[in-house]
Amino acid sequence: MRVGIVNVTGYTGVELARLLLQHPEVELTQVTGRSAAGQRLADFFPHLGKTDLVIQEAIEEPVDVAFLALPHKASAEAAPPLLAQGAKVIDLSADFRLKNVSVYEEWYKVKHPVPELLAEAVYGLPELHGAAIAKARLVASPGCYPTSAILALAPAIGLIEPDIIVDSKSGVSGSGRSLTLSSHYSEVNESVQAYGLSGHRHLPEIVQEVRLAAVEAGLPDDAERLNLTFVPHLIPMTRGILSTSYARLRQPITLSELQERYRAFYAKAPFVRVVNQPPQTKQTFGSNYCLVYPTIDPRAGRLVVISCLDNLVKGAAGQAVQAMNLMLGLDETLGLSALPIFP
Repeated sequence: MRVGIVNVTGYTGVELARLLLQHPEVELTQVTGRSAAGQRLADFFPHLGKTDLVIQEAIEEPVDVAFLALPHKASAEAAPPLLAQGAKVIDLSADFRLKNVSVYEEWYKVKHPVPELLAEAVYGLPELHGAAIAKARLVASPGCYPTSAILALAPAIGLIEPDIIVDSKSGVSGSGRSLTLSSHYSEVNESVQAYGLSGHRHLPEIVQEVRLAAVEAGLPDDAERLNLTFVPHLIPMTRGILSTSYARLRQPITLSELQERYRAFYAKAPFVRVVNQPPQTKQTFGSNYCLVYPTIDPRAGRLVVISCLDNLVKGAAGQAVQAMNLMLGLDETLGLSALPIFP
């Protein structure tokens, strides 16, 4: 299968290249990046090893799968021509994640270029939507923060009151490769800061999927009453997200019953591991795994779930490759089974 990456020069794009160049069943045949067009990929990113690929301005030859690692709006503009050529498209921007076009335009401050494609796009979280992904031609790969939050909360729907807090910490690579003051080394090093307190763009994505999970669990009232607070933080590390989610339990449950519920929910999910002690971001570094630790605060009668992942792999490129595997009828673990790097 021929695969192309649109915009290989960002962190997500180069992570896609790293994974796809090692994939046993696909061939990375084209990569684009306007600012680096004409340069050899191996010169631009020497860590990728020996490859003869040259960075192009655009996809020039037909591909079976195209990954869009572009900013929002630009992805939506790039998708229709590729779909028209018969390619399956996996978009890593936010352009096709939100089903409500007015919600998208409110949070991203742009008019959606192709709102007619929103109904067709499948939210690309394999653990919840694997069957739909397998049949899709357009997949919206989830955001990194939402992946950590949704995987933490999904098994608990029905056990908890629909009043939820998600507290997340992310490494600076989540803000992208472009130079900004907020990710400048001197500003970030030896410091932790909360941001997006008036509302982060990933909030409606988390809300959408938690509401959908409640509806699918036969709890439409919970979906209607959902009240979710999301507070992200930037911490001085390159990769990783650690989220702590809180919600009041509807009724008492033992810790062993809770853990068994989570293990049963993810029994067929090869990249979600329900662990027995609070996980650390270092334990997912470079891998496509999400570690989930559910526990109970008995004094408050509250569920506490800690989840962590590598924001560039399970939170972005790895998850997109996982979706590609499903779309092509391949084993979803192909090219993604590498264990984390530790320490």
